[in-house]
Amino acid sequence: MTRKFVLMTDTASDLPDAYYAQHAIDRVPLGFTMDGVTYGGDDGAEMDVKEFYQKLRGGALPKTFQATPAQICDHLSKYLAAGQDVLALAFSSGLSGTCGSYRIAARELAEQYPERKVYVVDTLAASLGQGLLVDYVVKKADTGASIEEVRDYAEDLKGHICHFFTVYDLFHLKRGGRVSGATAAIGSLLKIKPVLHVDDAGHLIAVGKAIGRKKSIAALVDKMTELSSLGADDPVFISHGDCAEDVEYLVSLIRERFGAREVFVNEIGSVIGTHAGAGTVALFFKGKHR
Repeated sequence: MTRKFVLMTDTASDLPDAYYAQHAIDRVPLGFTMDGVTYGGDDGAEMDVKEFYQKLRGGALPKTFQATPAQICDHLSKYLAAGQDVLALAFSSGLSGTCGSYRIAARELAEQYPERKVYVVDTLAASLGQGLLVDYVVKKADTGASIEEVRDYAEDLKGHICHFFTVYDLFHLKRGGRVSGATAAIGSLLKIKPVLHVDDAGHLIAVGKAIGRKKSIAALVDKMTELSSLGADDPVFISHGDCAEDVEYLVSLIRERFGAREVFVNEIGSVIGTHAGAGTVALFFKGKHR
């Protein structure tokens, strides 16, 4: 059935370009600066994600920037002018001001296009947690549901999109103020790997720790075992910071406990990767609650 409105998100969702194209989703490109050069956004240079992580491991210190209201207005206005309504699924307000920019843009355009509808859903999600919500919403929208029905579906579902992840080291979390310098130093010395999640307010929260890499990855599956409400057709999403071998281990543990099911894997993009660092492994699934 034909979709009745336009879906929009942003590149913090870490879905591949082919996914956006296949499902006719407009996405607002976020960006970063590195070594005095601006990448991403609507007009910045491009950098392959493999090169990004190579530079990150080499000591580069990128800095991200959020989407602006003007940038989002440019994306929205072309659809509104063509008589189309828009449902936007925005990067967590707990991690970025981008969602606020969507809302400002929607208010400004409401005066210019009073007959059109623009709804903004604060996904309270990031990386493929945001991407997983987008995927569910795509499937709902393609049933022919109204924009209000799909908006309400997204608002209800977002509190059930579980995010659990672990990082290779604590440097980037320390740099972003997520952990203290003392915690990072002790953690690195003792090889402590934190287990974190995104809470109901869309913030990063530490929920545990493990000694060693494999135990921290196993802890992600422990959380999935505890909270999962997966049906037979529900997918599992995994994103990673250039560490495919660790993802293979994670997938093997998921298969052992949950059997064969759809597992979608993609690399963490540069914007999220700036804050999480190389070696991050993140697991996303539908749960009883976050």
